[in-house]
Amino acid sequence: MVLEVASLMSEQDDGIYDALNKGIAQSSGDAIGFLHSDDFYADDLVLERVGRMFEKTDVDGVYGDVDYVARNNPSRVMRRWRSGAYYPSRLGWGWMPPHTTLFLRRSVVTKWGGFDTRLRIAADYDAVLRYLKAGCIRLAYVPDVLVKMRVGGESNRSLSRVLRKMREDYVALRRNRVGGVGALVWKNVSKLPQFIVR
Repeated sequence: MVLEVASLMSEQDDGIYDALNKGIAQSSGDAIGFLHSDDFYADDLVLERVGRMFEKTDVDGVYGDVDYVARNNPSRVMRRWRSGAYYPSRLGWGWMPPHTTLFLRRSVVTKWGGFDTRLRIAADYDAVLRYLKAGCIRLAYVPDVLVKMRVGGESNRSLSRVLRKMREDYVALRRNRVGGVGALVWKNVSKLPQFIVR
């Protein structure tokens, strides 16, 4: 598969979510997904599998699983995020699809908006909750690793970042009327099994 860069923009921005909003504004396809600078697709057929899922269903979004890999050794898996199928009741337990594997129809983002740049670390969580709760969008789960992420991202590079992310996650939960402290606790506790790599 050959990916073409149709548009390249390099300019000052106000953080990662401002840059992602600019990317949305510049994009022209029927579906929107994000691949961050340290991330890569698990194989050459990821976009084809996602595209087929959009073609054969009427879902609003497609998502899969993530492997977190060592920064200097991408073949070494440090954490496995197996998200599983989506049910609305899971939101109250802190569930969300991995943002980096989530592909949405353009109509979802057009109707429900992009990222709130006032949230510096958890704007992706806020947006996904908005799409799922207010937008009631339908998702299809691809039970495969779609993206590999190098460890050490924006949300977990230091204790202060982790605490800020938790505060922003709480804001997103309350704002989208999904839950409160309980959902926040379960959101973090549910990640623990991901670190048991076999």
